[in-house]
Amino acid sequence: MPRWPGHATLRHGEAGDDVSEATDSYDVVVLGGGSGGYATALRAGSLGLTVAVVEQDKVGGTCLHRGCIPTKALLHAGEVADAAREAAQFGVRASLDGIDMAGVNKYKDGVVTRLYKGLQSTLAARGGITTIEGTGRLVAPDTVDVDGRRVTGRHVVLATGSYSKSLPGLAVDGDRVITSEHALSLDRLPERAVILGGGVIGVEFASAWRSFGVDVTIVEALPRLVAAEDEDVSKAVERAFRRRGIGYVTGSPFTGVEKTTDGVRVSVEGGTTFDADVLLVAVGRGPVTADLGFEQLGLTMDRGYVPTDERLRTNLPGVYAVGDIVPGLQLAHRGFQQGVFVAEDIAGLDPRPIDETGIPRVTYCEPEVASVGLTETAARERYGADGVETLTYNLGANGKSQILKTQGFVKLVRASDGPVVGIHMVGSRVGELIGEAQLIYNWEAFPSDVAPFVHMHPTQNEALGEAHMALAGKPLHVHS
Repeated sequence: MPRWPGHATLRHGEAGDDVSEATDSYDVVVLGGGSGGYATALRAGSLGLTVAVVEQDKVGGTCLHRGCIPTKALLHAGEVADAAREAAQFGVRASLDGIDMAGVNKYKDGVVTRLYKGLQSTLAARGGITTIEGTGRLVAPDTVDVDGRRVTGRHVVLATGSYSKSLPGLAVDGDRVITSEHALSLDRLPERAVILGGGVIGVEFASAWRSFGVDVTIVEALPRLVAAEDEDVSKAVERAFRRRGIGYVTGSPFTGVEKTTDGVRVSVEGGTTFDADVLLVAVGRGPVTADLGFEQLGLTMDRGYVPTDERLRTNLPGVYAVGDIVPGLQLAHRGFQQGVFVAEDIAGLDPRPIDETGIPRVTYCEPEVASVGLTETAARERYGADGVETLTYNLGANGKSQILKTQGFVKLVRASDGPVVGIHMVGSRVGELIGEAQLIYNWEAFPSDVAPFVHMHPTQNEALGEAHMALAGKPLHVHS
């Protein structure tokens, strides 16, 4: 197994033996054990590098413990509640007696615990990886101080993650004004909730809580919900939310909140107020970079984020950054891929830089939103107003979508006479279609390249195939 001269190695005995002889010098020191950090460690370890992962909480980070996994478990519990509530339309006699939040939390926490134990085992089993518990601080480009212990590395990877942001003057108390972390540990449901923010976090919680019977209103300052998505996607989500009884106001900046006898009163620009039991603050996530020694060492910063070049190198020699602290999409799978890339770059494999536009995006509300590539607006800005073609395939023509009783569409955006540069989908379970969609985008496929592919019937995956058939000039099943 290759080692870098002059750096630590680990001596391993039989499985389960703890006979490691580790110094505090490694090939790679990773500050942060979340998605980007542990992915860096796992890939670097598999390439024969010695790695130290410094983590002050639990490996897995926000995604595993307070983000992706528990929120999706909550959403699935909501899906089960909706299935029981709406069973009659499928000829099934069932009823929803209520929501047992203790049971929901037990299910949710069980999923997290199993994945956490699995991750711990994987890190322990992978050769060359040492996990160091404690608060780390960068004190030199090759050194991290962990509660007084100096850990050095030929390379340092910054992967310190993100936190739930608030707004100036808006104090989160964890009781009536809460963040997503608080919302995931509620032992009872509010009857009424206002959600500040109509982005991914806001609409996902709105969807889950509505499934549980909560009266929800979203307050969004931007002109539309899920504003980072294609405009047609936003319109479809807003229509679906109206049908589901989820209230929302857009273009309405938050102006204040006051506590009332039994809850909160939220005010927006123009004087409109909303009364609720709780206010969930879901205005995005900020980078965890303060007081970690970055600025003192001259690390280039931008509003708390750590800019990098296309190879994820910072301005400090030997120092990389991955995950939520790097400007761009704050997605766990982006962190995974960046971690893999950095490990391979350090090992000299010369990996191909990551195309940020080619990273798939899914919002797990009901209906789901899945997309990759450019929105129609962004494509027209890049290729010109007349340099873009679009096609929208209605899921009304898709048999499996009719079986599921879902509405939505697949929208394709292509450069005229060129490849598909954007794919945007709305509908139940369309997140499962993003795998093929991101291959189409990242391989710069033309509609005529995809049209001959055979898609299993009946599946929602057929909708992707039929959309490309239609854009290639040979439509089959069409719904208007």
